[in-house]
Amino acid sequence: MRRFPRRPSSRKADPMHRPALTTGALARRLGIAPTTLRTWDHRYGIGPTTRPTGTHRRWTPADVAVVERMCRLTSTGTPPAEAARLAIGERNLEAGRATVEEQTPDAGRVPARAQPSEAGRVPGEGQIPEADQVLTEGRGKAARVPQAVVEKRDAQPIRAGLDACGAADAALRAVGDGDAAVPEPTPALPLGDLRHGLARAALRLDSPALERQLAVVVDACGVTRAWEEVIAPVLHAVGRKWASSGERYVEVEHLLSWHVSTALRRHTRPAVGADPVVLACVPGEQHTLALEALHAALGERALPVRMFGAALPVPALAAAVSRLGPSVVVLWAQTRSTADPASARRIARTRWGVRGARRGPLVVLAGPGWLGRVGDGMLWPGSLRDAVDAVSRGRGLV
Repeated sequence: MRRFPRRPSSRKADPMHRPALTTGALARRLGIAPTTLRTWDHRYGIGPTTRPTGTHRRWTPADVAVVERMCRLTSTGTPPAEAARLAIGERNLEAGRATVEEQTPDAGRVPARAQPSEAGRVPGEGQIPEADQVLTEGRGKAARVPQAVVEKRDAQPIRAGLDACGAADAALRAVGDGDAAVPEPTPALPLGDLRHGLARAALRLDSPALERQLAVVVDACGVTRAWEEVIAPVLHAVGRKWASSGERYVEVEHLLSWHVSTALRRHTRPAVGADPVVLACVPGEQHTLALEALHAALGERALPVRMFGAALPVPALAAAVSRLGPSVVVLWAQTRSTADPASARRIARTRWGVRGARRGPLVVLAGPGWLGRVGDGMLWPGSLRDAVDAVSRGRGLV
């Protein structure tokens, strides 16, 4: 008998035929407690569809999709019972569609897509790069984004007061689709999806979507994590795209920066108290966004702050320090051309108080411009988190 080579199985490429997961493995993947999965199974029927006797329960990819949908719904405020009903209903609907497609020979064939006419084209359509492309091109060395942060595509879901799971892959696919609208942000979206949603909204110049995306990520993550793991990577990626494309997309960078600044100011909580932290950009420095992030992050810790913004002359800053008597002064310099060690030393020598008990501030030099130019007794934090910790230590809080 002649033997024919076995045809490769298509089951390996089908995500519905991936290995089933145990309850513990699924809980770790989704970032929820195993007891939550068992409770949902007992109360609402959200559980494995097959239950072999004498073995651990296994969750198939179809079962996992139902749980992911359940998590997304509950994270947006849907009651668990209603979320379970909707999730199970969607699973049954998909199963019915699959049955119909198997019985219909041409059901899986997708008709060719008609090309839009010039008259019906949305202005700018076809000229917007994919969010994937922008984020990938922003991963170079000049972006100064930690590799572990940028590559964290399958990050654990953000917790927003309850165990919330990651969004389904459909959300990420929608972001990457050139004709898809920006997905609605939710606190349960993984960080990678939040970055893609933010980049997509910026590339489309979609101000309402930018406002929603930023509000969700800052409220869900807090200022420090939102800045370091979502906002800063997108800003760096968009900036790098602008720098490498002949100064195209500068309007994208400006719109995104303005909305980031607005979101940070809305989130900043004013704190009252003596010994405020002084924040200022050095003379000639117009980049204030990172300093605004520090302002908002310190506000989360209920620390009083005086923010002086861009390009404050050294004599004016010295006068403000003498009047306020801060224990910490943060000087921001984006580039080496604006980072002046002599100005930093002058602020560090500023004194106030009664004779015999005069004291001066701890000077924190923030920003890449100060790298390798830190004077004695001064600090150079390498991140927003480090800057918040340095200020707290300078005020004797840690």
